[in-house]
Amino acid sequence: MSADDAREDAARADDAPADEAHAVAAGADDAREEQARADGAPAENARADRTRRPGLPASLRRLGGRLATAARRGRALPATLAVATVAATALSGWLCVEVYEQRAQTQRHQDILAAARQSALNFTSLDYRHYDRDSKNVLKGATGDFKEQFASQTAELTKLVASNKSVSEGQVLEAGIARADERSARVLVVADSKVTNSAAPEGQSRTYRLQLDLVLERGRWLTSNVEFVG
Repeated sequence: MSADDAREDAARADDAPADEAHAVAAGADDAREEQARADGAPAENARADRTRRPGLPASLRRLGGRLATAARRGRALPATLAVATVAATALSGWLCVEVYEQRAQTQRHQDILAAARQSALNFTSLDYRHYDRDSKNVLKGATGDFKEQFASQTAELTKLVASNKSVSEGQVLEAGIARADERSARVLVVADSKVTNSAAPEGQSRTYRLQLDLVLERGRWLTSNVEFVG
């Protein structure tokens, strides 16, 4: 055997393991194709697997997507809860303010009407036998111009009711607020009064329609003006 023949035999010996590896791989591929056909899938799918680029398995990709979504939701949830908490707190505060203001307005209107009724009752209830007491009751609920005018006429009125023996018994029939705010109000009052005097000992019924202006002074609603409107 020549030297060239020896080298060719050595090369064939070195290539034998690689050929065997290729044969094994080809046999494995053929086996996958046969299994795919047995399962009803086209053989091309199995052949395509040979050349498909490597990547993450579908299950891992799905898991990664779910984790990313959960992470995004996890970041958004605290912000959403914070916004909801602020909105609920603001709404609760607004409702509390509304309820407080409504109650305050209701109480204010009740106080205004009570003061106007009492003032009208005092103004229409005068008795010559104790006119000093009755006139003081009128002045207690009065202020401003009305108080000054009534006080300035007290002496003259005392003499007049005494000479006529006048007695007036009043009662408030209706009262309603025409306008009102936190410091002032106007009230319309309908009052009835039975008046007896020396000229009408049996008494006469009179109906008064009064317009009273009131102001809030030192926590009390006082009458600052009285007008006969009908």
